[in-house]
Amino acid sequence: MENRCKFWLPRKNRHCANTSLNESLFCGNHTPRSDNQWIPCPIDPSHSVLKENLEGHVKKCPLLKQVQSLTLQPFYQKGINAGKEGDEEQLNMVPSALVEDIVTSEMKRNAVYSMNVTEFCYLIKKIESVHGLICDDIRDSFKIPEACSVWINREVDRKLPFQEKHVTQQASILGNLEEFGVLKNSVGTDQDDNDIPAVIEFGAGRGYLTQMLADCYGTKRVFLIERKSYKLKADRSLRQKESLTIERLRIDIEDLNLNAVESLRGVPYLAIGKHLCGPATDLTLRCCLTNQCGQNELEESSGNHYLRGLSVAPCCHHLCQWKHYTNKKYFLNLGITKEEFHAITWFTSWAVDADHSSDCYDFTGSKFHLESIGKEECGGLAGGVEDIIRNIKAVERAVLGFMCKQIIDMGRSMWIKECGFEAEFVKYVPPSISPENHLLIRQTSVSTKIIRFISCICS
Repeated sequence: MENRCKFWLPRKNRHCANTSLNESLFCGNHTPRSDNQWIPCPIDPSHSVLKENLEGHVKKCPLLKQVQSLTLQPFYQKGINAGKEGDEEQLNMVPSALVEDIVTSEMKRNAVYSMNVTEFCYLIKKIESVHGLICDDIRDSFKIPEACSVWINREVDRKLPFQEKHVTQQASILGNLEEFGVLKNSVGTDQDDNDIPAVIEFGAGRGYLTQMLADCYGTKRVFLIERKSYKLKADRSLRQKESLTIERLRIDIEDLNLNAVESLRGVPYLAIGKHLCGPATDLTLRCCLTNQCGQNELEESSGNHYLRGLSVAPCCHHLCQWKHYTNKKYFLNLGITKEEFHAITWFTSWAVDADHSSDCYDFTGSKFHLESIGKEECGGLAGGVEDIIRNIKAVERAVLGFMCKQIIDMGRSMWIKECGFEAEFVKYVPPSISPENHLLIRQTSVSTKIIRFISCICS
């Protein structure tokens, strides 16, 4: 007992059972260290390492072999979809140091709190003005296709995980794809396999959106793109389908050169994604559409080797980054600066603050809310910005959060329009199902090139 760690565990009502280090009262896990001794691992910044141990750690980091193997792949190209200085979307007014480190939520919050009351209220009014200008025509589109009845009615393998809200979300995504003509049911038909596009799921996670698509629509080839490793993946179930070919690529979307994926060459494909958090949506749009921007003749000249359709459900807008955002030019033309963009992304987290369990929640009070801030708070009746924010009701905060989400997504829609397509932004489920509800759908054919921006469930 004398050699045991002296760190007290209050929940277990005892000391730590590990052996203490030499000349220390504590074990390696509980030895007090100052924060400045820890630095992010250069191989995988998701974990930190002691500065004095860095040299030895980089030689044995668990992800070292994976990173080395990945860099040898032909489809790996560091930062190809990240957005960089010199992009045609950036204006001359953008500082040369545009490509910067990630701006954390804490940094965004501190920047908002550092505003004076006049600046804060001016930003709120600007958000209201921009939202009223570009987000005034949003309609509902909630679709549950007949093809997904086997999942809706729980007629699938009982070993597969079933959560009603997620199944409903996935079915609605596929239903909107089917209604728009992007997706066709090939189960039990004589359709030529060459006419059935491959499916690429970005940010695939465990891959259950693809699982439903394969079960209900007879997809023949799927690619799952995910940078993390997951347990309980749908891969095992998908590999049991004799007619289905599956390939999982463990890579960050930021570094994926889709044109260099050998098994995808000459194959028409459909790109889908659910829970594409923050900048992952922008990375996916660049990955799929950059080569087609300004090249409307590409599809006609390349036969079947092109993107047949795209359906991407973004979420977690508070994680969005200026350096990754596809349409910086759009925000700058609206008079919104890089700093204001970061503030807007921080406001989006408020969209999930309120109680969304009731169908009666809507935006009816939004204008009154913003006007009340302008008249009372900006009139000097309140203290600083932090006090103003603290006194805003949860529902009113959610209203502002939803406005900011829609402004960000409309910018993405505008960027796709600049690629030569049309876009539409709609809601397709009530907040009682999920407050995260944006979906981007793109259809391509020889006769028509249309992109449809839909609000979709992704929580």
